[in-house]
Amino acid sequence: MSLLRRALLSAPLLATPALAQTEIRAHPDTVVTAAPPPLTSESNNEARLRLWLSPGNNTVVPASEFRDRPGVLSMRDMFEFTPGVFAQPKWGEDSRLSIRGSGIARNFHLRGVRVFQDGIPINQADGSGDLQELDPTSFLRAEVFRGGNGFALGANTLGGAINFVTPTARQQEGQGVTFRLEGGSRGFVRGNTQMGGVSGPWDGWVSGTMLNQDGWRNHSSGSAGRMNSNGAYRWAENAETRVFFTYNAIQQDIPGTVTRNSATQTPRLANPTNVQLNYQRNIESFRLGTITAIRPNAETLVEMGGSFVQRQLDHPIFQYIDNHTNDFNLFGRVTWDGTLGGFRNRLVAGVNAAWGTNDNRRFVNLSGVRGAQTFASWDTASTTDAYVENSFYVLPDLALVAGLSGGQAVRRSENRLNAALSGSGEWNFLNPRAGLLWQATPNVQAYANVTWSTEPPTLSDLVALVPLGGFRLLAPQRAITAEIGTRGTVGDFTFDGAYYYSWLDNEIQLFAGQQPGTSFARNADKTVHQGVELAASYVAGRNVFTAQDSITLRGAYTFSDFFFDNDPIFRNNQLPGVPPHVLRAEARYRHPSGWWIAPNVDWVPEGFYVDNANTRRTDSYTLLGLRGGADLMDGRLGVFLEGRNLANSRFISSASVTPIALGNPALYEPGIGTTAYAGMLYRF
Repeated sequence: MSLLRRALLSAPLLATPALAQTEIRAHPDTVVTAAPPPLTSESNNEARLRLWLSPGNNTVVPASEFRDRPGVLSMRDMFEFTPGVFAQPKWGEDSRLSIRGSGIARNFHLRGVRVFQDGIPINQADGSGDLQELDPTSFLRAEVFRGGNGFALGANTLGGAINFVTPTARQQEGQGVTFRLEGGSRGFVRGNTQMGGVSGPWDGWVSGTMLNQDGWRNHSSGSAGRMNSNGAYRWAENAETRVFFTYNAIQQDIPGTVTRNSATQTPRLANPTNVQLNYQRNIESFRLGTITAIRPNAETLVEMGGSFVQRQLDHPIFQYIDNHTNDFNLFGRVTWDGTLGGFRNRLVAGVNAAWGTNDNRRFVNLSGVRGAQTFASWDTASTTDAYVENSFYVLPDLALVAGLSGGQAVRRSENRLNAALSGSGEWNFLNPRAGLLWQATPNVQAYANVTWSTEPPTLSDLVALVPLGGFRLLAPQRAITAEIGTRGTVGDFTFDGAYYYSWLDNEIQLFAGQQPGTSFARNADKTVHQGVELAASYVAGRNVFTAQDSITLRGAYTFSDFFFDNDPIFRNNQLPGVPPHVLRAEARYRHPSGWWIAPNVDWVPEGFYVDNANTRRTDSYTLLGLRGGADLMDGRLGVFLEGRNLANSRFISSASVTPIALGNPALYEPGIGTTAYAGMLYRF
């Protein structure tokens, strides 16, 4: 028996997903050949095996984590039991996303994490992005690559990468027809229809979603229409091409940040300026992408593809922003898992290239209507990177991992009203990586790694929104991150834990005064990010009240310690924006007839600072919730309900960070009070 086959049998967490499906060995002398799996899609278990071939804290979050819940809107709802991912809701479907402290100075949009859908970037070519374009009802899973572990996707950022994956018709979740309907507090209504089918070498899947909500706060109503689809043609036994198409039409009112007193005493009130000027963020986007996968032999997989994204942002805030963006992406990747000198060896190498343009215009905001033009620029960005990572198994259960990535980023802004405010910058980077991956038992792993990362600034970091801000060069944010961790299953106990420590140079931070909603970025000198990420689940009881029932306990804990390192102004102050401790826990009882109930708690025992000077901070809070549901008609019918913040606690969910919080600043986003949702799903 080959070394590779022995690895598949003795170390299931390290199995090669493609080979594990094409050959199933039930007995040492018996081989059963299954139908060849699709080359451009994986099951959730195959994805988990692939992520765990990397020596870092990577997590597959299956849709079952959030699909049996009504009212799931934000990334916080999807990742509540994924430690290290801090995603707090602001309003509507928007969240403030940070992984391991990435982008915590960014008060709007996204920076520091590369976000994909089906491998197609959600980010624009400069690294910025919007999270509102994601539809949680349409996903099969999310793949979370924390920090430097996004290496294999070409993610060179501090926060890593997240890839949201939709089903295909060749998977059970994408077959047939599914109807879903939800309703709840403050006018929330959402309907979703999905269907998929297979015909010979062809398969296709499509999902459509309509949403409307009044919003918990004043001036926070929103509506959205979304379509996600994919189709493939298997043009040879070892070759397949899949095409993805996504459309979003989103309208969202923005209630805005308010003072601390308003956030805690009158949390439903919007910022008066937001109401007066009719603040909104409206997005229409098209995303077309393709991937072709070719397997020339059992050990090698070649993938290549590209995408085109067109996006219009209609965004009246303190000014009326009108942006038209076009982004082009190309990628190629080769995975080889075979033997080298009698030892197992796994090599992943690839290249990514992104080019983007932004017709960036601003006008006087006349209560949601465009007035006189105040700004016009033609902004362009490109980011190109190549990477290689090799895992050499010196023992069947021990791999030495080494990798290297490098690339170039270019940003240009051509001011069409004042050429003196134009500018450009170019950044080159090289990032090594080294690690160990040990399969301690067939179901338990331990790992360690050291990874370098380089994060070039986005255009909004370089071009201030304040009048006459112009183009201001920044150094790239660089980090070295060391990480150790373990994961696996022992009996009824499943666990996942990691500790990381990051040394940062030139962290992109806020060091100058700004009005709400504007950017004025600068490089810090030296900062440190360290933290602990723990998740566990335990089947605490079986046959407790009746035969075949069960009680399962699960929880997630994140410790975040981010601080300046002898900064000339802020000394060793804490970096603002993220609480030091977040704990979430749930106890779920499941009856053999199909119904279940799950009380839960969300505990933040200590608030977070909102400024670099550490003069203002939020308070601790505890949120109590209750979920329940039932799977009926052999799983074809599902009903579910949920109550959130049942004690109606008043708390601050998020905040816009600032260098020094003087006076009584409007920086705070109130948390949502008591709400209730219900829904049903029917499959046929």
